[in-house]
Amino acid sequence: MSDDRRAAIPLTAFPDPAIAYAIADDDARVTAANDAFRRRFDEPSPELRVSTVFDRFDECETTGDRSPMAHVVRGDRVGIRLDGHGAPGPFFVRVIPSDGDAGFLTFSDLSECPDERDAPGVDQVSSVLSHDLRNPLDVAKAHLRAARETGDPEHFDSVAAAHDRMERIVRDVLTLTRDDPVARPSEEVAVETAARDAWRSIDADRAELTVSESLPTVTADPDRLRRLFENLFRNSVEHGAPDDGERTVVAVGPFESGFYVADDGPGVPPAKRGLVFDPGFSTRPDGTGLGLAIVERIADAHGWDVTLATADGGGARFEIGL
Repeated sequence: MSDDRRAAIPLTAFPDPAIAYAIADDDARVTAANDAFRRRFDEPSPELRVSTVFDRFDECETTGDRSPMAHVVRGDRVGIRLDGHGAPGPFFVRVIPSDGDAGFLTFSDLSECPDERDAPGVDQVSSVLSHDLRNPLDVAKAHLRAARETGDPEHFDSVAAAHDRMERIVRDVLTLTRDDPVARPSEEVAVETAARDAWRSIDADRAELTVSESLPTVTADPDRLRRLFENLFRNSVEHGAPDDGERTVVAVGPFESGFYVADDGPGVPPAKRGLVFDPGFSTRPDGTGLGLAIVERIADAHGWDVTLATADGGGARFEIGL
């Protein structure tokens, strides 16, 4: 299915089931669907209407004050909850208007979300979703507006960076809230290799890394071990950056029962050391407070311990006990 008014974002960019639509009077016509939608709802017919999709469900509620189709036609950015006997789901549908009388609907499966009583730091995580995502969203909107006005392609680099930050926030939230295994330790992984790979994935222009050649090889989930390092490195770079322009030095080395990540920054005040692994806790106004909570959860999934100590120069030192 295709339509001349399709929006610029490809449907393949959405991991959840998604459709593109074009407004047609008081309804909307489905103009395209991604593979995830086809797997859950079958192949849409050329004349499929959005209202027909909604009618498959017995329950259809919105976060707004109008009917679901009225919000879609108006281009309101609302959420719609779909549920009902015999239909897949329940789903939370996001209305994403695009240019002109077109847009997207994405369908997030609520059955994959845990009961909020079992989710750690629900209040803090809700704060991240409602507040911290607004910052990169505002940045992306501002640079898109500037790109349209000036035609300067450099603004798109800032948009891409904002999208990367949003993706990282969402990924961290899902790691904290989903009840599936965080890690599947099954491979022999060189800690030195994982650390160097992780360093290449972060923004560390004002920092340098030193890695010991005496680090162990561990049984681990390689992707999660790399992510553990990414979060520890970002913590050191963001919190340890000196005000005098000097570069932060981050070191990875072995100790008697594992390995550590240390920096030469100001360290963590004693009164706050017991809070650093709590979801939502951050000493930075723009911090999500999820990075170290992710580190602790990944370590737990491997059967490791993570503790905060003081580096030789007074900075922070995180020890991973195997």
